[in-house]
Amino acid sequence: MLPTPFNAPRSGEIHRWSRTFIPTLKEAPAEAQAASHRLLLRAGFIRQVGAGIYNYLPLGWRVLQRISAIVREEMNTTGGAVEMLMPALEPFELFEGTRRDADYGDNLFRLKDRHGRLTALAPTHEEVITDLMKAGITSYKQLPLALYQIQTKFRDEFRPRSGLLRCREFLMKDAYSFHMSVEGPGGLNQAYDAMDRAYQNIFRRCGLTFTRVEAESGPIGGSASHEFMVNAESGEDTILLCPVSGYAANVEKCEIGPRPHDLAAAPTGDLQEVHTPGLPGIDEVGKFMKVKPDRMLKTIVFRAASNPASIEWVLAVVRGDQEVNEGKVKAAAGFHASMGDEKEARAAGFAIGYVSPRAALATGRKCLLLIDPDSAQGGFWATGADKPDHHVKHFNWRREMGAALDDPARVRVADVRNAAAGDPSPRVPGATLEARKGIEVGHIFKLGTKYSDAMDFRVLDEKQERRSVIMGCYGIGVSRTLAACVEMASDDNGIVWPAAIAPYHVVIVPMRVEPGSDAMSTAESLARGLSTAGLDVLIDDRDERPGVKFKDADLIGIPVRLTLGDKALAEKSAEFKRRNDHNSKSDLVPLDRAVAACIEAVSA
Repeated sequence: MLPTPFNAPRSGEIHRWSRTFIPTLKEAPAEAQAASHRLLLRAGFIRQVGAGIYNYLPLGWRVLQRISAIVREEMNTTGGAVEMLMPALEPFELFEGTRRDADYGDNLFRLKDRHGRLTALAPTHEEVITDLMKAGITSYKQLPLALYQIQTKFRDEFRPRSGLLRCREFLMKDAYSFHMSVEGPGGLNQAYDAMDRAYQNIFRRCGLTFTRVEAESGPIGGSASHEFMVNAESGEDTILLCPVSGYAANVEKCEIGPRPHDLAAAPTGDLQEVHTPGLPGIDEVGKFMKVKPDRMLKTIVFRAASNPASIEWVLAVVRGDQEVNEGKVKAAAGFHASMGDEKEARAAGFAIGYVSPRAALATGRKCLLLIDPDSAQGGFWATGADKPDHHVKHFNWRREMGAALDDPARVRVADVRNAAAGDPSPRVPGATLEARKGIEVGHIFKLGTKYSDAMDFRVLDEKQERRSVIMGCYGIGVSRTLAACVEMASDDNGIVWPAAIAPYHVVIVPMRVEPGSDAMSTAESLARGLSTAGLDVLIDDRDERPGVKFKDADLIGIPVRLTLGDKALAEKSAEFKRRNDHNSKSDLVPLDRAVAACIEAVSA
């Protein structure tokens, strides 16, 4: 497939560097640590206005427009998604049913108008779109329906960093679909699969290498979700994948294959209590007790929601060097459980920071104990002593827990921790998970009826009965995609843009820029030919030294550079160089072949 600029019958644009605002820098500010942050600043694509707030300069805006165009083209292939625009401001009363203002917490921008009305700067638009559809959709005959927008979103990041990768104002495409069923024609699964295909096409067309991974839904909610991660060693997110099956998931969602466990092993010694005053964490306690974290048991207290067994508390046990996974705790319990409020847990008698598995046996507490298989082993263990400033050595499962271990209503062995590299693959026996770094650029969700239930969005079905509408949600970080591309495709000299989203396809560098000179006349003639072919061209008409021009051309990353010097022009040729060709030498191409050579290069 040819890049986006060639899909429509249009002429390319011709711009002159001297009339385009491209303020390149020799050095980036010291606080710019991420490669994309440094290079986008140095190459004159963005400029910071405030913490996590940026101007998109002409080159940056052109890339955003390219990405947005690809997004729009692919959204039109999903079976009828229609573009609209929602406001950046959201009245706070829309959160009354969903309570997502609490879920977002301090990340939600809050403001009051002159009348004292509380308003939010939109982090996403689930409530706005649900409220809109509730007013306009009354019958199943109006569904399925899918709407999308490209709009600015806001998150009040505590510590904005990495430029466009973690900022407070960003450009995002978000889409929402509405259905009466999950399965079958017109159902949520059909729309979800169509969006999945469209997303993969979008990121391929943007020139990105990415991994599609299973993911947690987070504050958006819903029953299932997938993330699209650009493969980049500088990424903040860790992806775990099975190299044999191709299974991939983020750390929060990744399953772990079967692991043997043994709760019947003999004790390693008598239970020994140790006074451990003023030690704030596992590492400090381990050093004091001369016990490594992987031989300590960590017990985390969760508050249970309503459930058939009337369980009030869930205790999850993992090794001291591992982390409890809240989503897995909920799945293993079979009902909703959230990290217990510390005051409430203390009031119930839990010695927070010193809790042991034995706390599940306390009289009067209705507890479910979940033990991760790595912790459900024999050998030496240390753990809390269920009283402040004390731990115990030689904890033994069978001795300390007794008959409770045989009661699945009280104790279960289950996967309740975050996966890590080296863990067994959940798909292929004998295979192990590998870790890879990535940058999230897209996320799709099966919302189900989470928002329609919360906001009473129901319509009449074919039996004239009111039913909650089933929803899906699909987001792409447009400005984040721009930055992720730079993280993935750059070198010591600057950015290396894929042709489909590059601000220009060709930069022409004449060595002599006087009006009427052979170099400028040839540059203008080539630019017209390239424009007719649908390519966008930047002519570097600055009266600068060749070295400055070449360094700037490499820095801004345009796919093809044509240099017009006296020697090449004497041979009726131009020096031709691809930006992604790391050979320092240019090739000579005849002037009558230059346009064709550029088309071939950007179409490859």
